[in-house]
Amino acid sequence: MNENLTADRPTFVTHLECSLTGEHYAADQLHNLSRAGRPLLVRYDLDAVRAALPRDTLAARATDLWRWRELLPVRATRNIVSLGEIETPLIPLPLSAGPNVWVKDEGRLPTGSFKARGLVMAVAMAKELGVTRIAMPTNGNAGAALAAYATRVGIETIVFCPDDTPEVNVREIAAQGARVWRVNGLIDDCGAIVAKGTAEGRWFDFSTLKEPYRIEGKKTMGLELVAQLGWRLPKAIFYPTGGGTGLIGMWKAFDELEALGWTGAERPRMYAVQASGCAPIVRAFEAGEEHAERWEDAQTVAAGIRVPRAVGDFLILRAVRASGGKALAVGDPAILKAVDDAARRDGLLLCPEGGATLAAYRQALRDGEVDEDEEVVLFNCATGLKYPLPAAEQRLDRHGVIDFDAL
Repeated sequence: MNENLTADRPTFVTHLECSLTGEHYAADQLHNLSRAGRPLLVRYDLDAVRAALPRDTLAARATDLWRWRELLPVRATRNIVSLGEIETPLIPLPLSAGPNVWVKDEGRLPTGSFKARGLVMAVAMAKELGVTRIAMPTNGNAGAALAAYATRVGIETIVFCPDDTPEVNVREIAAQGARVWRVNGLIDDCGAIVAKGTAEGRWFDFSTLKEPYRIEGKKTMGLELVAQLGWRLPKAIFYPTGGGTGLIGMWKAFDELEALGWTGAERPRMYAVQASGCAPIVRAFEAGEEHAERWEDAQTVAAGIRVPRAVGDFLILRAVRASGGKALAVGDPAILKAVDDAARRDGLLLCPEGGATLAAYRQALRDGEVDEDEEVVLFNCATGLKYPLPAAEQRLDRHGVIDFDAL
């Protein structure tokens, strides 16, 4: 077993903090949103972390998610749950993007998506805090990750998904032990069902950002990225943004790394990428608003970013603006072309949401938002094998005359 999962180490959580008002909440207690109705952020004694954990010590550990133990909220080692959360690789895209563009391929994680990061942490904390039944809305991959981890620790799980969720995701959720229900609506309609059941005391609400710990799991993307780049940051990050937990988490990670003295004050420009058929963050960014109104009639091939309303909208917008980045929308044709180009030219099968980041990078390059000599990281949030692929119907009759030149 990995040493990172068995060795007892101190944890450094001090309290939780309302992301809007700064109000403090006690750690080691079960919370959903703050009294202001906004996400809670986990805070650490970073001075104590710095004293206890030299960077060289961390760098010598096995490169998995749990190497960051001192910057994660789980107190007791016995409550850690794992399906093998590896450090995901940085893959170059020289032909479809350029020599300075890298894809952090999150499809290599358990259950095939970056949702594993957030849900492994949230489930570990649910176990630690005594939760026995969970419900959550999903567009697919989050439900699959929740089902896998919750089943592993014996927590009962109910998942609600839009009725057009990719079939592979629905079956994956069911196969891994959760009860999954298709709903005639979008993900926020599913969330309303979860909220009603929560109000009736039926389960604990695991909706995006409605518990504090998915952010902590997702922030490991930023921690990992900095370590992979030799303790520096890229010039720009393009992130597929629905609920935006990962973007918020990475921004938090960069602040924590600076406080530890492991990096400087530099930050990458953060580009929140949405589909033009569901772009509430883009609309709010362009209007100079701090909150995003619900996007009506949301439609896109990139189901993972089809989120009409995000509870952490202001956190996404603050990070994008503070970084000098932008919220960008790309159309489905550009998304599908990017997926096709990356596969045919560079051999990397992106999911549609990952394709959206490549499409957005190309758009930003044309518009002068980025330079081709800048180091850029795109996030591919899931394996492309989970999504419908173009038909390949060519057949050969072995009994007939074979035209080898035509092959």
